[in-house]
Amino acid sequence: MILQGKTAVITGSTSGIGLAYAKALAAEGASLVINGFGDADAIEAIRAELAATSGATALYDAADMTKPDQIAALIDRAVAETGRIDIAINNAGIQHVSPIEDFPDDKMEAIVRINLLSAWYVAKAAVPHMKRQGWGRIITTASAHSLVASPNKSAYVMAKHGIAGLTKTLALETATHGITVNCISPGYVWTPLVEAQIPDTMKARGLTREQVMNDVLLAAQPTKEFVTPEQVAALALFLCRDEAKAITGANLSVDGGWTAA
Repeated sequence: MILQGKTAVITGSTSGIGLAYAKALAAEGASLVINGFGDADAIEAIRAELAATSGATALYDAADMTKPDQIAALIDRAVAETGRIDIAINNAGIQHVSPIEDFPDDKMEAIVRINLLSAWYVAKAAVPHMKRQGWGRIITTASAHSLVASPNKSAYVMAKHGIAGLTKTLALETATHGITVNCISPGYVWTPLVEAQIPDTMKARGLTREQVMNDVLLAAQPTKEFVTPEQVAALALFLCRDEAKAITGANLSVDGGWTAA
């Protein structure tokens, strides 16, 4: 179990890609602090399952990713209760689809705060601990939209392009401290976040649900298949291995060929 004795904090990890990350790391023995929204009983069941899988500590923290003080407290709690923070995975994300002239200001600001600024605050809190340890992994879920754009997603594309730049900068700042910083850019993954944006896209483009799925979401992916959360998590797990220590500052696509064109 390659992550035994290490602690990972994963934001937005009660469902979708984040939960797949948690399961993959638990299977390799990591202590975990998961975070996100959902039914309390369901979250407790997830936490208990992760603890049973890892044989290590599994905690849940409801930190609000729009609140810098709560983000700092999340990292502090991980260190206080497990003694360390080795892996920080930024996965919290929201989406809204709308032409810019109709885009609500509050939704734009929420997307930037949760998708981009939260990753900055997680890194700010975690990096000092990782430097003292001489080892760390910071991984952020970006998106194919960190590399290319789509209409009606101005805030999301802006935030994800920011993640790509933040990743490069942090990689340079931590390169001599045994820390790697990378982002993973999935194409369309079948998650609650993707499913939730279908009605907005139907409205914005005047399409049926089937047309959105086949002619919008999968149109850009040459494989014509959704990426799975487990495929994304497998890459994150590899980045945590010592064999990946020379990979830093990278934006790694898992997008069925979307950005190859």
